[in-house]
Amino acid sequence: MSRRHSAEKREINPDPKFGDLIVTKFMNAIMLHGKKSVAEGIVYGAFDAVQSKAKQEPLAIFHQALDNVAPHVEVRSRRVGGATYQVPVDVRPERRQALAIRWLIAAARKRNETTMIDRLSGELMDAANNRGSAVKKREDTHKMADANRAFSHYRW
Repeated sequence: MSRRHSAEKREINPDPKFGDLIVTKFMNAIMLHGKKSVAEGIVYGAFDAVQSKAKQEPLAIFHQALDNVAPHVEVRSRRVGGATYQVPVDVRPERRQALAIRWLIAAARKRNETTMIDRLSGELMDAANNRGSAVKKREDTHKMADANRAFSHYRW
């Protein structure tokens, strides 16, 4: 990692259907082997399934799910005199969004429905209702940070 300057952020275009940048980031995270059209089909198919199940706007459910999964604190390892401490630190907004997207997709891939569209729609619905694997991951992260609150004075 370069210490001279941070990498400049790439500009991404909003998705064609909803005009939302976060949906595009979500699609890019789902995409495997550069197959953008497949990822697009999965995301839009999951949004259609969510809309038919919940009878609500799928974009609102998607944003609600991301907010419910995004962590506010996490632990980082810090070496102090031969000992390694798990120090709780606040999560930056960009990292919070990236972690939420990553955790949602990982939880959806672990589900046991038949198609990725069903898995993703189910996980989005669960996350919007504050349950499911991705929300549990967030809760575990918060519990770990809470348990290590005694080491918060090692924050840097």
